[in-house]
Amino acid sequence: MAYVYLAIAILAEVAGTTALKASEQFTRPLPSVIVVVGYGLAFYMLALVLRTIPVGIAYAIWAGVGILLVALAGAVIYRQIPDWPAVVGMTFIIAGVVIINLFSKTSAH
Repeated sequence: MAYVYLAIAILAEVAGTTALKASEQFTRPLPSVIVVVGYGLAFYMLALVLRTIPVGIAYAIWAGVGILLVALAGAVIYRQIPDWPAVVGMTFIIAGVVIINLFSKTSAH
């Protein structure tokens, strides 16, 4: 169940981060509410995750997947296409998350 909570936390954080740009420095009400609710839900779900998954592992997954999803959302919604160095860097981050989950003994499986 911890990984379900982590997925919800990541999706909520991605929604909040994506809405942050649309909030225009919190001057637009609906995107601003999405930011606050998204981050609130994200941190609540992350707190539940930390009952069973070590904080370093949970945060590595959160950050890695979140970076990828926010970059994808930015590309689709805001037409902010990452250049090749950004894509390579994000690939390394995702590779690190995969390595942790496949080979680390500290990962909770």
